Amino acid sequence: MFDYLIVGAGFAGSVIAERLANEAGKTVLIIDTRNHIGGNAYDHYDNHGILVHKYGPHIFHTNSRPVFEYLSRFTEWRPYEHRVLASVDGQLLPIPINLNTVNQLYGLNLTSFEVEDFFAKVAEPKDYIRTSEDVVVSKVGRELYEKFFRNYTRKQWGMDPSELDNSVIARVPTRTNRDDRYFTDTYQAMPLHGYTRMFEKMLSHPNIKVMLNTDYREIEGFIPYGEMIYTGPVDSYFNYCYGKLPYRSLEFKHETLNVPVHQAAPVVNYPNEHLYTRCTEFKYLTGQEHQKTSIVYEYPQAEGDPYYPVPRPENAEIYKKYKALADETPGVSFVGRLATYRYYNMDQVVAQALTTYNQLTTKPVIQLGANVNDSASNLSSSNGVIEMPATPSLEVAAVNANGNGNGNGKSASK
Repeated sequence: MFDYLIVGAGFAGSVIAERLANEAGKTVLIIDTRNHIGGNAYDHYDNHGILVHKYGPHIFHTNSRPVFEYLSRFTEWRPYEHRVLASVDGQLLPIPINLNTVNQLYGLNLTSFEVEDFFAKVAEPKDYIRTSEDVVVSKVGRELYEKFFRNYTRKQWGMDPSELDNSVIARVPTRTNRDDRYFTDTYQAMPLHGYTRMFEKMLSHPNIKVMLNTDYREIEGFIPYGEMIYTGPVDSYFNYCYGKLPYRSLEFKHETLNVPVHQAAPVVNYPNEHLYTRCTEFKYLTGQEHQKTSIVYEYPQAEGDPYYPVPRPENAEIYKKYKALADETPGVSFVGRLATYRYYNMDQVVAQALTTYNQLTTKPVIQLGANVNDSASNLSSSNGVIEMPATPSLEVAAVNANGNGNGNGKSASK
């Protein structure tokens, strides 16, 4: 019998598995429907020997020293500061918008003080910042909004920024200096030998068994376990009883080119042309030297693997219903992006997982009986007597207090 069944071998599941095995001496079975560990952070060497991220660029950044030190147990790091250019009006311009962006776009020679005045003149103040459009227009005006943000957001989300919650674009700063780094976090680095190697070390304990290409429902009732850590889609766990939670997905088109370098930056955004939103060149991220280079184009779509929860009030209301069920489900902890319907950065998922582990190992022992392995439909057995710790909230896990995260960090896909 396993002490814990963990559904999902991404950051949330793997961190909790490692802690339970190494720190608490528990036995763990970790299951994933995919054919690999690492979740969306999975990387591998392509047919040409180039290390690529299968699910788009994952750039690690955090302000949390405990999170960085924890992951450092399983990897050495390559210092890396992420930079992004945007293709606008035939130019490649720094994004987030900064002093250089404005000067290059308009052929100006403004100073930091003068660009503040520039933004103040073009900005359209809003009494209430409700939508993503409001966020940008109130900071940098309508023209820069149209050039850099509106069409990119339409492609990414399938909706106009005026239809999206202000949180979608609020994460992207505007700078009056020349700092062209995408993130300003204290710790910015890439796993020296890749994310997959890091996950392999994390899950190498003899108390941890890994089962891939498997849906957990296929083994329920056959493999006994004590409690479950669930990191999959919360609506799926409850058989979509309140309907499907909306997500945006991505299609990734990988190419290997017979040139050493393809583009001028690790990531180039294409807000206004093409069906794809951006192109990533992986050798910038990994530091690998190779005579060829590998890139990936990202095409947003409505169907496919769930990557980005759609932040609209009606979706939040649906999730509240699922969260209420999750809070009442004994013997199951819901952790991670999909299980809590939040767009977390990687470090936030790690922080949430560590918080959940601490809750699991400090709560009173609960006698759950046979019903812990039953399907999600058997909820009446809890009868209100058992108190389970609530899934840590975004506030608990928000180790990026300055809000520098963005889809480019994945943190970012994702």
